[in-house]
Amino acid sequence: MAFQETEYFKDKSKERYKIEAKNSELKHGHGYDVATSSGLLGMQLQGAMAIFAVNLKRILKISE
Repeated sequence: MAFQETEYFKDKSKERYKIEAKNSELKHGHGYDVATSSGLLGMQLQGAMAIFAVNLKRILKISE
């Protein structure tokens, strides 16, 4: 409770919504929430492809 009253916590909590919005887009829009293949390599590839797709969409949106 005492930590939540510090200026550091208040500053960081103001920026957190930006990160959560990006995480939500990855999970709900690109299948980052559920593994579609088994094994660590498959999960890493799925994560890399989801992040790549989101970044590519952002680049294309900026360049328009």
